[in-house]
Amino acid sequence: MGKLKVALQAYTVRDAAEQDLKGTLQQVKAMGYDTVELAGMYNMPPADFRALLDEIGLTALSAHVPLPEFGDDPDTCVKRYKEAGCTYLAIPWLPPELCPDGADFGKTLEAIKKIGKACKDNGMMLLYHNHDFEFRKMPDGMYGLDYLFQQFPADLLQTEIDTCWVKFAGVDPAAYIRQYAGRSPVVHLKDFVVEGKGGTPYELIGSDAQAKKAEGKFEFRPVGYGCQDFPSVIKAAEESGAEWIVVEQDASVGRPSLEAAKMSREYLKKLGY
Repeated sequence: MGKLKVALQAYTVRDAAEQDLKGTLQQVKAMGYDTVELAGMYNMPPADFRALLDEIGLTALSAHVPLPEFGDDPDTCVKRYKEAGCTYLAIPWLPPELCPDGADFGKTLEAIKKIGKACKDNGMMLLYHNHDFEFRKMPDGMYGLDYLFQQFPADLLQTEIDTCWVKFAGVDPAAYIRQYAGRSPVVHLKDFVVEGKGGTPYELIGSDAQAKKAEGKFEFRPVGYGCQDFPSVIKAAEESGAEWIVVEQDASVGRPSLEAAKMSREYLKKLGY
């Protein structure tokens, strides 16, 4: 068995969870996931949400928390997710103006400094989850994502490398994970297929300004059913000190989201995880 532990980003099955949260989480557990990464708590108090996870036999590894949710008092927000059982919190994405090459990037730096400290003070760790647009280059030729991580010590901000968006940006995911060895505790596994120049992959997060308008088709796939070389990605994650690999599929494309999540889990079992 591989030494990496496997979790599911709950965003993957959000449609099912919105209809039947407990039943969906029970199915997730039955697939062989013991841990989830949260994308909200469905308006439940953190203690109640954790009790539900405990009842089902799941734990919460982390949560995706947009910058506005932290507000002016990040410590209170951090404590809510700690109460739910999270070890990590991840900023899931940034609007264009707050990206490294955006006009208001200074606000991002100020926010991450405060949030990272709040996480550290509460025994947690802040992560940043990338898309491909952070691979636009800065004036000095550095990728925006690298520029972001250079602004902070590793005890305030670490990586949650999304391998889909790294590859979609034209960068080798395994090599990029190795670049952040020791700073990549959680790695997102996400697969896709692309024809032509890629289509518009960002419609789900409402980032039309970032969407690629070129002709072509982009579609998400279960892990192991797209274009990714996951054996090499997982090997890189292991050798770089990662502890967790997280399955995420933004859209299930032609099949129920729970079926897609199960296909991803079965594929990873075949690899020994």
